[in-house]
Amino acid sequence: MRGRDDEWTDLMRSANAGDSVAYHRLLKSVTPVLRAGARQGLSRAGQPPDQAEDIVQDILLAVHLKRHTWDANAPFAPWLFAIARNKLIDALRRRGRRVFVNIDDFAETIPSEPPAETLPTVEISNHLSDLPPRQRDVLRSIAVDSASIKTTASKLSMTEGAVRVALHRGLASLAAKLRKD
Repeated sequence: MRGRDDEWTDLMRSANAGDSVAYHRLLKSVTPVLRAGARQGLSRAGQPPDQAEDIVQDILLAVHLKRHTWDANAPFAPWLFAIARNKLIDALRRRGRRVFVNIDDFAETIPSEPPAETLPTVEISNHLSDLPPRQRDVLRSIAVDSASIKTTASKLSMTEGAVRVALHRGLASLAAKLRKD
């Protein structure tokens, strides 16, 4: 392996210096190793190896796009294998493992949530009345009437960004007021 790493390091140095033949030789040399590693990684994770080629392509693309970040004074193989490892992990995360369980099988054993505490309508109105008109209207539309930001913006002739700002400011003002009470 040491000899191969030295060869790869020399090829990468030449490739980064502009030698396209060296770059082609490097990619041709690392591809079978990457393919075997991807298959082995998928197999160890209990996944079929049919995605190995996609992972190899992701690795080669990352090497191409990030080759300027490789330190020419360092060996090439550890840098390459770090990229390969990360791309394999990314692929496994994308595939994920999902187990579907029918919730009806557990309906009797899952405790229901206690009802949420709510303030009386009069108290909510009192808290909202202390806010500036724009914040009050936005909060009433979104929090009380359950309107979307888009609907609220249209109804109040505001941009969606302005609605978000007013919403956040109104919520912050309410939170500060309630902390004092």
